Amino acid sequence: MLAVILSGGSGTRLWPLSREAYPKQFLPVVTEESLLAETITRGLGCAPSTRVMAITNEDHRFVVAAHLHELADKKTDGIILEPVGRNTAPAIALAALAAAESDPEELLLIMPSDHVLRNQQAFAEAVAVGAKAAESGKLVTFGVVPATPHTGYGYIKAGDMAEGFAPVEAFVEKPDEATAQSYLDQGGYYWNSGMFLFRADRYLEELGKHNPQMLEACRNAYAGKQSDMDFVRVDREAFEACPDDSIDYAVMEKTQDAVVVPLDAGWSDVGSWSALWEIQPRDEHGNVCRGDVITEDVSGSYIHSEGRLIAALGISDHVIVETDDVVLVADRNRVQDVKKLVAQVKAQGRAEHRFHKKVHRPWGTYEGIAMGERFQVKRITVNPGASLSLQKHHHRAEHWVVVSGTANVVRGDEEILLTEDQSTYIPVGHRHRLTNPGVIPLELIEVQTGSYLGEDDIVRFADTYNRV
Repeated sequence: MLAVILSGGSGTRLWPLSREAYPKQFLPVVTEESLLAETITRGLGCAPSTRVMAITNEDHRFVVAAHLHELADKKTDGIILEPVGRNTAPAIALAALAAAESDPEELLLIMPSDHVLRNQQAFAEAVAVGAKAAESGKLVTFGVVPATPHTGYGYIKAGDMAEGFAPVEAFVEKPDEATAQSYLDQGGYYWNSGMFLFRADRYLEELGKHNPQMLEACRNAYAGKQSDMDFVRVDREAFEACPDDSIDYAVMEKTQDAVVVPLDAGWSDVGSWSALWEIQPRDEHGNVCRGDVITEDVSGSYIHSEGRLIAALGISDHVIVETDDVVLVADRNRVQDVKKLVAQVKAQGRAEHRFHKKVHRPWGTYEGIAMGERFQVKRITVNPGASLSLQKHHHRAEHWVVVSGTANVVRGDEEILLTEDQSTYIPVGHRHRLTNPGVIPLELIEVQTGSYLGEDDIVRFADTYNRV
């Protein structure tokens, strides 16, 4: 079995904790592990022979790769990079084409990277049931046993259950509350989890039958693939020509071979702050508090602090989320509209929709500390053995002060080794490179001075990570 993990996302639904460059699957929003880490572990836990493949984009590739290296090690089948977003049906087609190269009947377990499942054993048992149906050629979807008449999920109407699965009679759009309640009263309706299981060849066959244009575009894109480190890049022009559609609309609603396996494993798609409030343990006043929080006469609220103390008084049914650059205050029943705030941030030309103050790079992180006219101060962390690109800047000079660890610095024709409390200066226009040759993280303070301090003032001459 190949667990195919879909890792995209725009970072809007759990903003400001999630951002475009670091969406919710990379965050430990429920446990101490990120949602992506939990998904990888969940997939590997289905069977000893399970391997993992990820589908992601250029922006997220190094974070996904780091997760797979840490958790899946030699059970990784690579990372396919989508040059543009085209929804789930084409992404899954790329995975199926890759799997079919070695085994057309490979079972593909399709899992979004940002879901929560509380009961791994129940999930593994449902996958085992689904595998039997998938091996016979069925296209399996997992229907979550509904706990409430939820109006935020689509529903699956099932036929008569036999051997643990049932034919899909219909996929139903998100209902109003009365309709959702009628589904629970009738029985036989399940939440659409967005998880699937089928043979690679059967998915490609059904996609070709119901959306041949999409399959042709994906075949052309995959045929033009190029490998780079852990990544497979498909042909951009061919993939841009691919229709944009979900697997539900492109295949599952049209095929005659769709079946549903009931899943009762504590599932949530963590689609909003209110969903996160629903699935977490609450105190005697119905509050979920994370981080440095004190409350007085507060009920039914989700309060999350990333650093500063949040003191809340006399409120009900609120969401308060503090990060180092944004504070969100919202009615808990209005959090679906957080995306409207994100749209305003974008319209104003700000960066808070895209980046945190701490920005992740393949070599480590940097965090803005202070900024003013013609200067900027950052805290830089370089992972052991990692190296920034050999580069220069046209408009700024840089001063580096090592806080901890060891730095190997290339500066023009010089090579310098710096340790704690030592510093160096990089003049404007000088080629330079920073490497951590040690076994502990390198921490340093960078002071930039100059007429322009944007991240695009960079000319790369050599880069371990093949960035341009």
